Amino acid sequence: MIIEIIKAIILGIVEGVTEWLPISSTGHMILVESLMPLNVSKEFYNMFLVVIQLGAILAVCIEFFSKLNPWYGRKNAKVKYETFQLWGKIIVGCIPAGVIGVLFNDWFEEHMNNVYVVAATLIAYGILFILLENRNRKRTFKVKNTTQLTYPMAFAIGCFQTLALVPGTSRSGATILGAMLIGVARTPAAEFSFFLSAPVMFGASLLKVVKFMKNGVSMTGTEVGVLLIGTAVAFGVSVLAIRFLMGYVKKHDFKVFGYYRIILGIIVLAYFLLL
Repeated sequence: MIIEIIKAIILGIVEGVTEWLPISSTGHMILVESLMPLNVSKEFYNMFLVVIQLGAILAVCIEFFSKLNPWYGRKNAKVKYETFQLWGKIIVGCIPAGVIGVLFNDWFEEHMNNVYVVAATLIAYGILFILLENRNRKRTFKVKNTTQLTYPMAFAIGCFQTLALVPGTSRSGATILGAMLIGVARTPAAEFSFFLSAPVMFGASLLKVVKFMKNGVSMTGTEVGVLLIGTAVAFGVSVLAIRFLMGYVKKHDFKVFGYYRIILGIIVLAYFLLL
């Protein structure tokens, strides 16, 4: 029991850090699971990986509560209107991933959830981050905050989010790259990436739980403890990760994450080729 709880804590830490940084939580989870597998059923583990994201989602809600709540504080009519507009753009941005995810998520899990795809996407998007940031050195972004986003921009960024169905892509990585490609500065790109992720991740978690329960699989006491602790740890670490990234992007670009992804992709590939 104690060993499994320690593993859950480690997995929660990994989830909390990697879900919001553009470095792919899937790639890290594969490595951690291969090094220290949880002593649980396969059905539970697949559900666990998705449900601990609820902790990460809660962190977004807490960190951006004032910005996402139109009735928070003493917002005037203009700010309230902008907040409602932001929610409209979030809903529009979630449509592509919601539709594609419902239709094709099982297919992607069945055909692409393997270490070679994860390694390839880690490396490919790492290269893309470096190339894009080299291009951005002399570029002036036209969108400097989330209120300047248009509905077509929100939808376009949401289309980029669907790329995260391919394991190893990174949901935040795909949306941040997409946002910068269409002229959104780093800080609002990261913020809107968080806002889009929360509803989609919540929906994915809910579907996994429903599917798990419909299959009639019961959880042991250890599994319940693992799930609760992993989710709680993912929440706490997510808060720190979000704060770190929002502070980091104000002064730095994303190239360091690109180099990290390339190195991790090579490590994942080498590790499993040498097994």
